[in-house]
Amino acid sequence: MFEFTNIQEYHSQLCNNATTCIEALQYYLQQIKKNQRLNAFVEVYEEDALQTASRLDAARKAGKPMKRMHGVIIAIKDVISYRGHRLTAASAILKDFEAIYTATALQYLIDEEAIIIGNCNCDEFAMGSSNENSHYGPVLNALDESRVPGGSSGGSAVAVQAGMCMISLGSDTGGSVRQPADFCGIIGLKPGYGRISRYGLIAYASSFDQIGIFSTNLHDAALTLEVMSRPDKMDSTMNKNNAGSFSIQTGAGKKYKLCYFKETLEHPGLDPEIKNSIVKYINELQLNGHDIEALSFDLLDYIVPTYYVLTTAEASSNLGRYDGIRYGHRSKKEAQDIENFYCNNRTEGFGQEVKRRIMLGSFVLSSGYYDDYYAKAQKIRNKLVQQIEIIFSQYDGLIMPVSPGTAFELGKGKNDPIATYLADIYTVFANLTAIPAIALPLFSHSNNLPFGLQVMTKRGNELTLLQISDTLMQLKTAAFDS
Repeated sequence: MFEFTNIQEYHSQLCNNATTCIEALQYYLQQIKKNQRLNAFVEVYEEDALQTASRLDAARKAGKPMKRMHGVIIAIKDVISYRGHRLTAASAILKDFEAIYTATALQYLIDEEAIIIGNCNCDEFAMGSSNENSHYGPVLNALDESRVPGGSSGGSAVAVQAGMCMISLGSDTGGSVRQPADFCGIIGLKPGYGRISRYGLIAYASSFDQIGIFSTNLHDAALTLEVMSRPDKMDSTMNKNNAGSFSIQTGAGKKYKLCYFKETLEHPGLDPEIKNSIVKYINELQLNGHDIEALSFDLLDYIVPTYYVLTTAEASSNLGRYDGIRYGHRSKKEAQDIENFYCNNRTEGFGQEVKRRIMLGSFVLSSGYYDDYYAKAQKIRNKLVQQIEIIFSQYDGLIMPVSPGTAFELGKGKNDPIATYLADIYTVFANLTAIPAIALPLFSHSNNLPFGLQVMTKRGNELTLLQISDTLMQLKTAAFDS
């Protein structure tokens, strides 16, 4: 029976004829069918994937060298464009829309011989923290099906969590990779803004969005990041000279100087058990020779309001293109004029959460409120960027919780959207400041659900982020047992 550990081991099995791409793919297709109730996939590309796997097996048998992602089976979030396949952002307004080109980051993986197995369910237009705001219904957490998997990339997280693919891609606008990774007990990596091309990623908030990676181990995440980090002339916001190696050098005994914000652990909304585990883990790090310092950060309460003012403003602009004229849902109701025509299409096509954020964004951009909300939020964002640059001039990394609690029950988030927004308090900081961040699965709660630790480094320094993460992951056993 096929068993996946990591990409390096998988490639060794292929080289030694211990398995084939076809055998691996068939295993994952069976896993997808077995776990259909979790509702992680929107569409499975079975025929295309089998053809690719067969071609790769034949090429390898003929002596052709394997590329870096040879036969690696990857699932993608339903906001990432893949030519000739459905692209709906889990929304009725894009139902049955077919992508006309492939996202650059995805094409880089395909060029390295990856196999794309399907696209995954998500919160509509990536707006949500529970994966309940989907035209296709909620995704269930494989560890406890009465709980949410997190969002908005919940389907991508569950696809890895439940062993339905080797790697998956999501998008992270305010924590949509890291929070579901935390809820599902896997690794979730958000590169810094501009590290990976956004060309072909459906926009929610263009100055925040970034394609992210789910995996079960750091080395696979690092390799995937490395392949996707090549320059792209189609995305002018990418960092220059992006190509580089993200190979993790394990061991070497390097000690890091890390910091955390006192207010993040003292926040009244943080689960006491999560706080105690992180405090104990910090003590463990210090005992192992790492320098950990507590900093005071008085802007914590401004982070979530700033994030939602800016992202909803950008969303209201980005989603204006979905009008039912060139593509997308078109209402059958008779319209009296063009305004009524737009209104019918969007009322029927958009879900409740998307409508809420569009209206909020339109409000903060409106005459009379722009200076009071949007302009002030931009000033706070600039101040956050300045402060984090100062912090990273003195420290290698910043650590904090990923979420205030473990995976919550289905329905809880939809019944209290404001509480759900406030739960983003720890993740949106990295998107506001454009820095890379990762969620590491380190702990287990007394309710038998996982939770982890978030690590951040300065912009453009994903390699250090991965090196620190590797060190922290190696210490997790000691943290559990202490």
